[in-house]
This record gives sequence, structure tokens and C-alpha cells, in this order.
Amino acid sequence: QVQLVESGGGLVQAGGSLRLSCAASGINDVINVMGWYRQAPGKQRELVATITNTNGGRTNYADFVKGRFTISRDNAKNTVYLQMNSLKPEDTDVYYCKAQTPWRVYWGQGTQVTVSS
Repeated sequence: QVQLVESGGGLVQAGGSLRLSCAASGINDVINVMGWYRQAPGKQRELVATITNTNGGRTNYADFVKGRFTISRDNAKNTVYLQMNSLKPEDTDVYYCKAQTPWRVYWGQGTQVTVSS
């Protein structure tokens, strides 16, 4: 059974920090890319950051998080992290973990991040 278990969401004041974690299990293929996306009610899911499992972990960030968020990965544990600093109220969303193999894409259940002003 494939599972992507996310943790680390919660309520934080503007300017604060949170660290999200996502552990993937039950996936028998190589996970080429892991990443984080976010979605607000009534809006499309958007990319936050991704990281590959090769080339030292090549990263890609949305412009609105560059310099504030850092994605990292533990390939041995199939776990991806998102360190979020200098959080803003507009970062409030449900954050979803994604794991991508050469043939399939898997999603976590989402974790709520709320930033108060």
C-alpha cells in the first residue's frame, strides 16, 4: 500500500518558521522527483518546490518562495522536507507532498499551514 505521510503543518505568526516532512512508503519504483505543492480553496494546485534524486538533488522553486523556503531530501528514507522561513499570511494553504516515479505520480493527503498576521 502506497502512503505519503505528511507532517509539520500548523499555525504560526507572520515571520515565523515551519518544517514540513513527507515520508513515502510502499513505492517499489525509483522516486525520481519529490516535491511540495499548495492549494487554496477554489484555486488550482501550484508548485512550491521540487527536488530530484540525482545530480546532488537538483531543486526548483516557485518565485514566491525563493530565498525563504528550502527543500531537501533523504533518499535512503524516501523522505522530503520543506523548511519554510519568513512565512507570510499569503502562504496560508494546504500543502501537498508529491512523489514521482517514471510511470506514476503519488500525492499525500495534505497538511494545513496557517500564517496569522
